[in-house]
Amino acid sequence: MSLSVPENARLEIKFVSYASHFDTLMSWIHLNPSGFYSPFPDRQVNNVYFDGYQYTAYTENLSGSSQRTKVRYRWYGESIEPCAGTLEIKHKRNYFGWKLYHRVKSAPYSPEMNWYSIRKNIRDQISEHGRLWLDLNPFPILLNRYRRRYFISEEGKIRVTVDTNQAIWDQRFKSKPNFLNKANLPDTLIVEIKFDRKDREYASQSIQSLPLRVSRHSKYITGVNTISAN
Repeated sequence: MSLSVPENARLEIKFVSYASHFDTLMSWIHLNPSGFYSPFPDRQVNNVYFDGYQYTAYTENLSGSSQRTKVRYRWYGESIEPCAGTLEIKHKRNYFGWKLYHRVKSAPYSPEMNWYSIRKNIRDQISEHGRLWLDLNPFPILLNRYRRRYFISEEGKIRVTVDTNQAIWDQRFKSKPNFLNKANLPDTLIVEIKFDRKDREYASQSIQSLPLRVSRHSKYITGVNTISAN
């Protein structure tokens, strides 16, 4: 499915490092001349990633395709069980990224429910466009969660997220959600910086002293590789 980059698509740059570098990163953020501040409190982010039975999203990302799409169901809070949230269609084209959101107002999960019923409950609450993507990616691959910190520059031109304490649970070939058997995952921190294309030069100057290296990274790819190795 060919996609053109919309005007509101943002440039996205990722940095990955060991969790031990967290304090150094926080010092850089707080001392940066761009005046980063936290617009709201940290949040626990939870996702279920869906893919095709041929792992299309995984394969596209692994091959370095310039045009990629991921489908995930996201909710916030401490509950590991899927609550009211959003089905997100995340598009990526080179360094540009944008999302389409499909709100799910009622929790799609209740105790002992299987994945077929969960997916149906999501599907029943979203538009035809969202259903199309969910139908193309019906296979729940993994559940992941992490603590996310948010920062925005004083002028509002740069947004930074810092993700730590990531954990994943393998969902492949399971009729019901696996909330118990967590896979082993390296302790890392993931920084993502987003800005509009018109602010590219401003952002470049602001982040050039960041004490981390740019890294091509995907939580989904890392998660699939991890559960495949366990």
